Amino acid sequence: MREQTGPIGRRALLRVTGAGAAAAAAGPAVARAATGANVGVPEPRLRFREDGTFRVVQFNDTQDDERTDRRTVELMERTLDAERPDFAVINGDVITGGCDSELQVKQAINNVVTPMESRAVPWAITFGNHDEDSERSSGMSERDMLEFYMSYEHNLNERGPSGGSGTGDTLVTVAGSGGDRVAFALWLIDSGRYAPDSIAGQDFEGYPHWGWVRPDQIRWYSETSRELERLAGARVPGLMWMHIPLWEHRFMWFSSVDSRGERDHDRALDRHGIEGERNEDECPGPFNSGMFAAILERGDVRGVFCGHDHVNSYVGDYYGVLLGYSSGTGFGPYGLPGRERHRLRGARVFTLDENVPGVLHDTRMVFARDFGIDMSPQDQPMDPLPLHR
Repeated sequence: MREQTGPIGRRALLRVTGAGAAAAAAGPAVARAATGANVGVPEPRLRFREDGTFRVVQFNDTQDDERTDRRTVELMERTLDAERPDFAVINGDVITGGCDSELQVKQAINNVVTPMESRAVPWAITFGNHDEDSERSSGMSERDMLEFYMSYEHNLNERGPSGGSGTGDTLVTVAGSGGDRVAFALWLIDSGRYAPDSIAGQDFEGYPHWGWVRPDQIRWYSETSRELERLAGARVPGLMWMHIPLWEHRFMWFSSVDSRGERDHDRALDRHGIEGERNEDECPGPFNSGMFAAILERGDVRGVFCGHDHVNSYVGDYYGVLLGYSSGTGFGPYGLPGRERHRLRGARVFTLDENVPGVLHDTRMVFARDFGIDMSPQDQPMDPLPLHR
């Protein structure tokens, strides 16, 4: 497998940004967004830089308790200082089990959001399958955690649609460099936790047992996307993050549904321009929710990026939409075997540019090893950082 060390290949990027680029370019200024006439479309809270660029950093699976491995925080700090992003997302499994009280949950969260807060970097999270693992012992649900996240000065999470299946599904809009025009959309989706014990009397033995994006969440995305297009006068390009991969991530690596051999992957390399590593099977939920079909129908999301599978780092162009991973940021959870355990600890960087078709200019991985961070396999837990209040 080939390790991704630079931007995605030009051929794949041109495919994903070229088709429909004219329709995807941001249209007239969204004047009504500030008047309350829009339904479910937030005003821009972020803005492209004067040179027309905007940078996003994706962290994934920081996944630790209140004694976070110190290198997780170091990697986040070094990445933020090197990349100077305009927005950062921790894309699920922000924390894990092992927190025995509300205080410990807050400390675990605080450890990994402090790097953004202390640098005044706007940030948000999505929820993964492990975030509620400490609920029984701590008494804190995801809703409680969301309120805690939202108490931070630079957090951009919202509570999400009332009565929706997801926790904190959020749209963050980005204004263009020249005014109030919406130039890009950042979609944050809760992909669920685990499948139930059974449905219609049938259990899930032999099937993936993770969560999946539900129909009401897909409707929220589609309807909000249409409203955003109506207000802007054109489709607004965007990126989407969710913790658990789509089934289409699994299909893409082998360019097949059923056949999964070397020849299939060779075909996928040519067809989908895949770059990066795959060291474990993708772990979607038991059902294909239809989110990818909805994205194709809307034609605005340029890429869908996940985590969940800590030692995958690949990205490819799947029928005009980039599908990709960020490998795990956290040094606490599982990694590669043996002394290579931490080799893929890293973050994914996205560079947007108003001056290129489709706005997404490139995406690449950065790794802890490139910053000279200690890669020894032994855990290095730290004392909790002081709470923000």
